[in-house]
Amino acid sequence: MKPIYITDLRPEQAVNELFLVRTRETRSSPRTNSSWLQLVLVDRSGAIEAKMWDNFEGASRIAEPQRVVRIFGRTKLYQNRLEMTVERVTPVTDADFTLADFVAHTRENVDDLFARLSAEIRGIANPWLRRLGESVLDDPEITRKLKCAPAAMTMHHAYVGGLLEHIVSLCGLARATAKHYPEVDYDLLLTGVLLHDIGKIEELTSDCAINYSDDGRLLGHITLGVVLTQRKIAAIPDFPPRLMSLVEHMILSHHGSLEFGAPVLPSFREAVLLHYLDDLDSKMASIRGSLEAPTDGHWTSRNPALRREMLRTSDFLEGRPKTSQSASAAGADADSGFKLSSPGAHSGQSSTSRKTN
Repeated sequence: MKPIYITDLRPEQAVNELFLVRTRETRSSPRTNSSWLQLVLVDRSGAIEAKMWDNFEGASRIAEPQRVVRIFGRTKLYQNRLEMTVERVTPVTDADFTLADFVAHTRENVDDLFARLSAEIRGIANPWLRRLGESVLDDPEITRKLKCAPAAMTMHHAYVGGLLEHIVSLCGLARATAKHYPEVDYDLLLTGVLLHDIGKIEELTSDCAINYSDDGRLLGHITLGVVLTQRKIAAIPDFPPRLMSLVEHMILSHHGSLEFGAPVLPSFREAVLLHYLDDLDSKMASIRGSLEAPTDGHWTSRNPALRREMLRTSDFLEGRPKTSQSASAAGADADSGFKLSSPGAHSGQSSTSRKTN
C-alpha cells in the first residue's frame, strides 16, 4: 500500500511517491518562449496536475501514459488549486507497486448494488420493458462490464463500479419523483435509468486507469447504448415499434441539449425527467468529490462540472439543531430503498468488500 495518496497531499509538501501517468504532453508559451512537460498523475484517491520546467526530455520518455513512475517534486497552490512541480522522474518495475493503489473503486459492494438494481427491474409491470431490462441484466458479458465500469473519465462517479452506483442512485430518485408526479410512467422512466448510460460499458476502460476505448472515441456512449438496446430488442419477438422509439429517444436525449452532445432534445415527460435526474445525480457526485479533496480554508478548488469553487458549509452549520425535516428526509430515503450506504467519492478497497464520473 502506498504511504501517501493524492488526497493526502498538502501545499508546499515535498513529494517522493509513486503515481500513474494519465496524460503526458509538452506545452509551450509563445509569450514567454518557454516549454514544459505537463502531466496528469493519478492514484486511487484522485488526480493532480504536474509540471516539469527544466531538462524534461528524459523524464518525458519515462513518464509514458498508463505507466506507474516515481515522482520527486513539491506541491503548491496555484489559483486555489493544488498542483505539483516535478523535479525528477524515475522508472519502477511491476514488483514495486500494487495495481489496486492506482485504480479507484466505489465504496459500495457491487454485488449488492447489482442485486438491488435487478430487483427493481424485475418489478417492472410493463412486460415488454421488463423483458428488455432482464435481457440486459441477465447477459453475463454486460453484467461483468457493468460491475466494473466507471460513469465518466473525471466529472462524476469516475471510478470502478461508478456507473452501477450512479444507476442505482438514479433508481431512488426515479422512485421518489414518480411518486410526486403520478402522471409519470415509472416503468418507462426506470428503463431509461437502466439504459441511458449503458454504452459506457463499451466507451470507457478501467484496467489500469480510466480511459476511452477505440469505439468510445469513434462512436461515443450514446451511439453504443442505442446499438446495444436495438440488439436486445431485436431478440424479443413482436416488441412494439413505438415503445422501442420511446426507449431509444430516452438514450439519445438524456444529455438534455444539443450543446452537451444530445442528438435530439428530450421530447416527452419521462425523457425530460430522466435528463434532469441524471444531471442532478452527476452534479451532486461531482460536488462530493470536490468537498473530499484537500484545500486550505472554506472553499474547494474549482469544480470543473459546475465551473466554480464550492463552499464547505460544515463550519457554518456547527451547532444547528436537528430538525423534523431532516428526520423526514431520512425516512424518505429509507422508504425509497435505494439510499447508498456510504455516500462519498472513491476508495481503493476491493469492490467485493466495500463500494467502489
